[in-house]
Amino acid sequence: MKLPKNIELAYCTNVHRGSTWEETFHALEKYVLKVKSLVCPNHSFAIGLRLGAKAAKSLIQTQNLTAFQKWLEIKNCYIFTINGFPYGNFHGERVKEQVYQPDWSDQDRLDYSILLFEILENLLQFGDEGSVSTLPASFKEFHPPGEIPKAAYKNLSKCALEIERIEKAKGLDLHLGLEPEPLGSFETTSETLCFFEQLHKEAKNDYLQNVIGVNYDCCHLAVEYEKAKVGLNLLKESGIRLSKIHLSSALRVKPNKENLTFLHSFVEKIYLHQVVVRTEGKILKRYKDLDIALKQESEESGNKGDEWRIHFHIPLHASPEKPLRDTKDHVLETLDWLAENPSACRHLEMETYTWEVLPKDLQSDQVVDQVAREYDWTLKALKNCGLGRENH
Repeated sequence: MKLPKNIELAYCTNVHRGSTWEETFHALEKYVLKVKSLVCPNHSFAIGLRLGAKAAKSLIQTQNLTAFQKWLEIKNCYIFTINGFPYGNFHGERVKEQVYQPDWSDQDRLDYSILLFEILENLLQFGDEGSVSTLPASFKEFHPPGEIPKAAYKNLSKCALEIERIEKAKGLDLHLGLEPEPLGSFETTSETLCFFEQLHKEAKNDYLQNVIGVNYDCCHLAVEYEKAKVGLNLLKESGIRLSKIHLSSALRVKPNKENLTFLHSFVEKIYLHQVVVRTEGKILKRYKDLDIALKQESEESGNKGDEWRIHFHIPLHASPEKPLRDTKDHVLETLDWLAENPSACRHLEMETYTWEVLPKDLQSDQVVDQVAREYDWTLKALKNCGLGRENH
């Protein structure tokens, strides 16, 4: 969806199941077109495409790619961004830390990411801008503290050269956004700055800063208790490209006994829900997953902190029941910053992928209706800060 200031908005289709291209395309026809009919029936509709490696290898085949191009034209849809974080399956079975595999030290991750850019190049028009989002190099558990594998830097440098090659043919502006995430190789803005400083030293590639930047996920940085405007200004001042912004909200709670008991309804077996505990304005503890945090805190009598923030993507339009809260204030602050810096980032993507694992009281609608409500909330928020369309 095209917004003022040349900004694009989509929702990420990682909310829908789909490992193969056939499954992915089925979701586009079954769900995405229904969302379009509710949200944007009379205008061209942007799709935030999620493609796993298996689906990407199939779509790149000429007959599939040609058929998809024709489908997009007929349905008045277009692609400007691809989510390339999950390499494999993302629904219905345990994902957890496996979502980081293969990481950027692995040739498979490099090959997959290049493939996504080759697909994107075929789906874009001359002179367009396109983005691919990806993981923050690796997961802290996969390497010694502070020692991100050299191979990750080398592969990202190789990817930058391939992006430069791919974008030239059609005069495109292509970029890869690395996504800071709790317990990823870099998770805070300060760690992100350090990573990119090292990346530029290792890569020795002057063009790299044009094609590799940050995918800023509001949920993730809110879990780290960061102020959006502070972090975004630091990224801007450092010269790191803001590739895409994920509009997403996290779960937050004061950790008394009653509230922690209530949190058990958010424990599930598919995704990681990292927990960051703060006390007196400082980070006290980090937990790999919510069930681990709840178990350990029930067994210990020490300081449970003043607040917990949990990496659980909460619908933008539906706050959880009290005593739980969310971090939509971080999303609104991000949009206010973007209104002040509209040229800093053109790609916005709503990314609430957790519909299937939300507690039942937050699953009141079918997924199409839920996504339509997300659009309604987001478009109102954009309009309030001066970035919205008069009609949509």
